[in-house]
Amino acid sequence: MRTVEFQEYGGPEVLRVTEAKVPDPGPGQVSIDVAYVGVNFADLLARSEGYRVPGLPFVPGLEVSGRIRAVGPDVTGLRAGQEVAALTAGGAYADVVVADAATAFPLPDGVGLRTGATLPTVLPTAYALLHSVGRIRPGETVLVQSAAGGVGTVLGQLAKAAGAGTVYGVVSSAAKAEYALGNGYDQVFTGSFRDEVRDATDGRGVDLALDPVGGETFRDTLASLARFGRLVAFGNAGSEEPWTVGQKELNPTGLTVSGFSILGLAAADPAAVRDLAAKAFATVADGTVTLPVTAEFALEDAAGAHALMGSRTSTGKLLLRVTGTQDA
Repeated sequence: MRTVEFQEYGGPEVLRVTEAKVPDPGPGQVSIDVAYVGVNFADLLARSEGYRVPGLPFVPGLEVSGRIRAVGPDVTGLRAGQEVAALTAGGAYADVVVADAATAFPLPDGVGLRTGATLPTVLPTAYALLHSVGRIRPGETVLVQSAAGGVGTVLGQLAKAAGAGTVYGVVSSAAKAEYALGNGYDQVFTGSFRDEVRDATDGRGVDLALDPVGGETFRDTLASLARFGRLVAFGNAGSEEPWTVGQKELNPTGLTVSGFSILGLAAADPAAVRDLAAKAFATVADGTVTLPVTAEFALEDAAGAHALMGSRTSTGKLLLRVTGTQDA
């Protein structure tokens, strides 16, 4: 079978198509004939910086859709031939991948394999950020960094569905701002946002802010909170030094800072991820949320997908097409 791996860290050009033995599932696992792979910024960080890479060579990829090829010992509720979306710890850039059965989710009725590949990381992450960690309440104001990305696209829609009063987004270009405005955002700031948020809220700030960027963006986002506001950090896309925050920043106005990682939760509590996935996938099945696939690449052109995402010009979700299926 084909895999796409890197043997050294670097730019998209280090990705290489190789041949490997088809893996067999172990206890508690399933193997999946991959139809589509979701491309995530974490894949780029793995390739360029070694993020979550245990050793080289390494096959990146955190989410797939496809049909179960084989079921390992001690697996119940899943069967060969079943269409699933799955969260993996890596290895998804391949014709066949092994995933823990606990993070392989049967696709809801009406959700095809192409759409299914957009779901495993983005939907549960967005749902958890708003509901489990952010604890959004009707009427609250929300600020989302990277509002035109995969998670950002979903967050705008989910926040509105949860009854948010006003949803603000931050993006890096006018084209991204136009895209975000079509996905639940009431107002979108391009580039700078700290003073703009204060002006838009008559000096009050926002109740809930969600930040995957880190660094200086994290600090400006924290400064954009209203009294008793909450900030949830869920990444460090800027690759800056890890943020620190203490009593000086939090105590005067009663601020709260939380963190979230879908991969961390999957490792620590797979049952919690299954619960999140069930709730999140339901929002796609009932039409509450849509996540547009804005670009699709063949598996062997994974470098092209990385180059596009790395250019910071992409919106929505990028996919790798592994088989010839045309399922929606």
